Amino acid sequence: MSRTALVTGGSRGIGAAISTALKDAGYSVAATYAGNDEAAAKFTDETGIKTYKWNVADYDESAAGIAQVEADIGPIDVVVANAGITRDAPFHRMTPEQWHQVIDTNLTGVFNTVHPVWPGMRERKFGRVIVISSINGQKGQFAQVNYAATKAGDLGIVKSLAQEGARAGITANAICPGYIGTDMVMAVPEKVRESIIAQIPAGRLGEPEEIARCVVFLASDDSGFINGSTISANGAQFFV
Repeated sequence: MSRTALVTGGSRGIGAAISTALKDAGYSVAATYAGNDEAAAKFTDETGIKTYKWNVADYDESAAGIAQVEADIGPIDVVVANAGITRDAPFHRMTPEQWHQVIDTNLTGVFNTVHPVWPGMRERKFGRVIVISSINGQKGQFAQVNYAATKAGDLGIVKSLAQEGARAGITANAICPGYIGTDMVMAVPEKVRESIIAQIPAGRLGEPEEIARCVVFLASDDSGFINGSTISANGAQFFV
């Protein structure tokens, strides 16, 4: 019997690559999205992966959505907390609304995604929690105090969950992507992209599939003794 994986923000960008890779590895996959119905429908048509719409910043929506996924596909064995947003501004111009929007989605959203599945994982004595953090949660970034704070907080979540879940066969790990060639990054002006690439010793942007392969490994039985760890996938741009 195949295991079930939930990927938040799983219909576009890095999330889409993760959802597809997990399906190819034999998982039954559900992908969530926040608002782009057209992109989600297209993703489902192309991959056969069912999408579910809810706001990860809302606990009740998340719990109800997760209950529907489990009713449709089965108990969730692997949860990939990938959903995230940016609301960039220099700190002196950042508004409380920009702060709270990012905190609610990128940090509280991880709690809202993992908390409803945690009891089932403990009961079944197996679980994989994988949080997609960021290089900017490790090193900080200009005009991203809100985003960097959430991504650093995500690392604290997995380190704590790892200690709580280890005896129940649950692992919790994080991946910190560097700059990845998603549609969002490719849409920036070429000169800006060139300046980004100039900071990456590998001399190129990462590919979404490279992050997805990290997820597939962390979701597998082969990774069972890796717990509370962070994989930095950034082309040697930053070392911890």
